[in-house]
Amino acid sequence: GQVAESGGDLVQAGGSLRLSCAASGFPFDDYVIGWFRQAPGKEREGISCINNDDGTIWYADSVKGRFSISSDNARNMVYLQMNSLKPEDTAVYFCAAEEWGYCGVEFQMHDFWGRGSQVTVLS
Repeated sequence: GQVAESGGDLVQAGGSLRLSCAASGFPFDDYVIGWFRQAPGKEREGISCINNDDGTIWYADSVKGRFSISSDNARNMVYLQMNSLKPEDTAVYFCAAEEWGYCGVEFQMHDFWGRGSQVTVLS
C-alpha cells in the first residue's frame, strides 16, 4: 500500500490551500489517516487525523479553527483544507496511515508514509 500527497504550493499569508492524500493498496475504511508537518530545524508535528472507521477527527491547537480534514471513502482520498495561512505554517506536509490506529493527542502513524508536499507561506 501507499499514500501520496499533493497540493503544496507557495501562497501569501491569509490565503488558502487544499492538500490531498491519495491512498491505495489497503482497506481504506480500516485506517486512520493523519497529517504531519515538519519545518526546517523543527521536530515533526502531528496536526490532524481522521479515523475512517468511526469518524473521529482531531486537530492540534496550532491549526484548530483554520484547518479542516475530510475523507472521501469512495475515492480513497483525504483532504486538508488550510485557511488563514500564516508564515509559521511553512513546512513539508506529510500524510500517513495506520491500520486501526488512534486519532487524538500524540497520535502516531507507522504503516504508510508519503514523501511530503512543500507549503510555503509568504509574509
